[in-house]
Amino acid sequence: MADKQHDFSGYATKNDLVCADGRTIRKDAFKKNDGTKVPLVWQHLHNDPNNILGHAFLENREDGVYAYCWLNESPAGKQAKQLVQHGDIVAMSIYANQLIEKAKMVHQGAIREVSLVLSGANPGALIENVSMSHSDGSIFEADDEVVVSMMLPIEKVEEKATEEVKEETVQHAADEETVADVFETFDDKQKKVVYALISQAMGEGSGDISQSNTEGENFMKKNVFENEREEKELPVLTHSQIQAIFADAQKLGSLKEAVLQHVVTYGIENIDYLFPDAKSVTPTPTFVERDRAWVSVWMNGTKHTPFSRIKSLFADITLADARAKGYVKGALKKEEFFALAKRVTTPTTIYKKQKLDRDDITDITELDVVAWLKAEMRVMLDEEVARAGLVGDGRAIESEDKVNETNIRPVYTDAALYAPRYVLEAADTTDDVIEQIIRARKDYKGSGNPIMFTTEDLLTDMLLLKATVDGRRMYKNQDELASELRVSKIVPVPVMENVSRVDATPDPDVTINLLAILVNPSDYVYGADKGGNVSMFDDFDIDYNQYKYLIETRVSGALVNPATALIFEQKAA
Repeated sequence: MADKQHDFSGYATKNDLVCADGRTIRKDAFKKNDGTKVPLVWQHLHNDPNNILGHAFLENREDGVYAYCWLNESPAGKQAKQLVQHGDIVAMSIYANQLIEKAKMVHQGAIREVSLVLSGANPGALIENVSMSHSDGSIFEADDEVVVSMMLPIEKVEEKATEEVKEETVQHAADEETVADVFETFDDKQKKVVYALISQAMGEGSGDISQSNTEGENFMKKNVFENEREEKELPVLTHSQIQAIFADAQKLGSLKEAVLQHVVTYGIENIDYLFPDAKSVTPTPTFVERDRAWVSVWMNGTKHTPFSRIKSLFADITLADARAKGYVKGALKKEEFFALAKRVTTPTTIYKKQKLDRDDITDITELDVVAWLKAEMRVMLDEEVARAGLVGDGRAIESEDKVNETNIRPVYTDAALYAPRYVLEAADTTDDVIEQIIRARKDYKGSGNPIMFTTEDLLTDMLLLKATVDGRRMYKNQDELASELRVSKIVPVPVMENVSRVDATPDPDVTINLLAILVNPSDYVYGADKGGNVSMFDDFDIDYNQYKYLIETRVSGALVNPATALIFEQKAA
């Protein structure tokens, strides 16, 4: 410490003053700074050594914190001394952090430096929160950092003043002896005893105080009192540093990039607190997919047999010769005649295959990517099996990925014996479509009340129909329309959109678009032998460090009875 007297003094803070933002500094808020030495700075500027003017010793008093200040012999220090003595600078300010605040009351903090500041227009207390701006324009306040400017007057000291005040302030801190200070008065033998006792209390020693290891080392290799002298310094940003970051942000166009450039210079740690990674709003990636509600309606309604070779055998007793006959006495009785028919459907394999690099599985920690992938594979397999059974997979006949339509027979392309077909003209209206469906209902020979699988466009057109008399909608909702069409319900099927076929007419070929399919799913049968049902296989390729996944089924499918579905189409305009 210097022996010369302090150059000036004054209150750095005052207790119980209500500040402009409603905060109040309470008594002993900076008690732990009593007797400490802090830098004396110009205007809180820390980016240039020339701004260091000297130092100050702090004294905690009943009514605030008092500062005794010494100016150095640097040009800046000498100039500051003249400004103070001349009365040009009349106020001090402090920079503090580690604040503990409750209900706008500052109860605890740590003063890091005292600054000479220009007097402001407001002679009262003012606390300015240190704020930082995100790149998106939002503001957050660092509640544990403030600059406190009380604008309280400086007390200048005459050149012949005594050193008593300084000595009392410095001695105040020296008089309070800590545990560590006492420990340092022990000789080596006494310290060894303390080490052994603490080791025994912590369960690390054998209980014998006299013991040491073969190397002659003590039980405890670290002075447990050393940390008592240390005070953890939290990383802070001063006003000048923040201003420098903001200036760079304007040049770079990004606050984050500006902060990253100053990470090493300013010792900023845990930068992710300011710019945390984005968080997903869903636990797993969201699939961009079609509406698959129809898949469960279809798959849950169809029949499933434990054998994959489906044979349908039936006798047509609708012929006139199959009718019962009247008898004339003495005449020959004729035998009944009807035809027998059969159809056999054999299975085919449908599969979906995926692979993942083992490194990716290890690196992806936010979700169980394997379980997520397997769930997607099962969903897509179910949709493909349902699609193949209702309208076909839509692939070209020459495609090697096509599901063979002789193994899983689509209702849409099935023979007219099983699925009679009704084709409307291009000029027919939505009213005409409804009328045709109602008239054709008599040809339906399937089980119970059928479901109408259709396109979203046709369903919308039907619901928007208006009466010619008063212009009101003819059907209030889907249920009312279904009742009119004599079906159990109407199910939109996205994969039916734009499904069409070409009618081979002499001149020219005509495109015919699918409108609707009336069928009860219970009349459609899927068959799979034991072992041919849906199975998932995992394999690891050691050469390429990849996990491979396969889901497959070997299945057949077909309508088994005649006229169990009705197909409605319309010629393209």
